[in-house]
Amino acid sequence: MPDNLDCVVIGAGVTGLAIARTLAMAGRDVIVLEAGSAIGSETSSRNSEVIHAGLYYAPGSAKARFCEAGRRLLYDYCAKRAVPHRRIGKLVVATSERERGVLEEIARRAETNGADDLEVLEASSVQKLEPALAATAALLSPSTGILDSHSYMVSLQADAEAHGAMFAFRSPVAGGEIDEKGVTLHIGGADPVTVHARQVINAGGLNAHKIAASINGMDPGALPAIRYAKGNYFGLAGKAPFSRLIYPVPEQGGLGVHLTYDLAGRARFGPDVEWVDEIDYTVDETRADPFYAAVRRYWPDLPDGSLYPDYSGIRTKIVGLDPSDFVIDTSTPGLINLFGIESPGLTSSLAIAEHVGALCRQMACGTIPRLPAAVD
Repeated sequence: MPDNLDCVVIGAGVTGLAIARTLAMAGRDVIVLEAGSAIGSETSSRNSEVIHAGLYYAPGSAKARFCEAGRRLLYDYCAKRAVPHRRIGKLVVATSERERGVLEEIARRAETNGADDLEVLEASSVQKLEPALAATAALLSPSTGILDSHSYMVSLQADAEAHGAMFAFRSPVAGGEIDEKGVTLHIGGADPVTVHARQVINAGGLNAHKIAASINGMDPGALPAIRYAKGNYFGLAGKAPFSRLIYPVPEQGGLGVHLTYDLAGRARFGPDVEWVDEIDYTVDETRADPFYAAVRRYWPDLPDGSLYPDYSGIRTKIVGLDPSDFVIDTSTPGLINLFGIESPGLTSSLAIAEHVGALCRQMACGTIPRLPAAVD
C-alpha cells in the first residue's frame, strides 16, 4: 500500500461502498480500508433489505432528504445493473382509532417528504387487499420495495474496482493524526502500516465514533455520544398470508415489529428494540413472547410455535438527537465523519455518496463547506 494516498474510505459497508464508487467514478484514487474480511459483514447485512419510501422522517431532516433522493437512485441503479429487487409495497396498519390519527399524521409528513403516491384505506378496503389482516385503517405505500442487499453491495464494489478503487481487508484503523496536508492513519492487522491521505471519509458504521475519537486533531465537540440499539428478528415457519410488507404504526425507538419478506418469499418479523452496551448478535429465543403479542395485534391468527430466532442487527443512535438523524461532520479539515447512519441508510446510500462526493470536491479546492442545518 503506498504511503501517500488521495482518498481513503474507512468501512466497506453499503455506505462506504457507495462513496468509494462515487469517488472512483469521479476520477479520484481510492483505497477502502475494512476491518473485516469481506464487504458488508455487519450492519449492511443485518437489516430488513427494504427500500423505504420515506414516510416517517422529520421534514427537512437528513434522513428525509437522503431517503427520498436515494430511493429514486436505488430503483434506477437496481434496474440498470440487474440487482434483484421488487416493488412489493407495504401497508402501515392502525389497529385502533387512536392509531388512525397517527396514520393520518404519517401521510401528511410523507407527502411533505416527497412520497406522493400514498393512499389511506378504510378497514373494508384493507380487508379486500389482505383478508388475514386486522386493521381499522391502513396507509398503502406502493413505492416501498425489497432488494438483495448482498448483490447490491457486490455491484457497488465491482463499479468501484472497475474505476480503479482498491480494497484492503483485515485492515482496522488503530488511530491517526490530522495535519495541514490531510490525515495520517495507523492501520493494524497482520501487517501494520502507516499511511497519509489527502482526504479520509470515515464510514465505519458501528465503530465510526471510535475511529473518529482515535484521530488526534479531531474536533472533540463534533464527536457525538452514541447508544447501540439491537434489533432482533424472528423467522416464520411456514408461509405468511400477505402479499405486501406489513408495518404497525411506529413506536418509540423504531418502527415496531413488522413483517418483511426476502426475494425468495421467506417471511420474518422484527426488529424489536433492545438497548445494549456491546456488539452481540445472539438472538435470545425468550424474546419470542413479545413478538407473538405484537404480531397478533395485526395478524390474530399467527399460529403458536411458528416463530424461530433468526438473526439480529445493531444500529447506532446518537444521544440527545431527537428525532434521530444522520450526521455528516466536516468540522475537521481533511476528514469527513458519517455518524448515526442507520435505517434508512441502505435506501439512502447512493444519495449520501453523491453528497459526500460533492463535499470532497469542495474540500479539494481548499474550502471546508458548511452543510445545510438539516445535515450537519
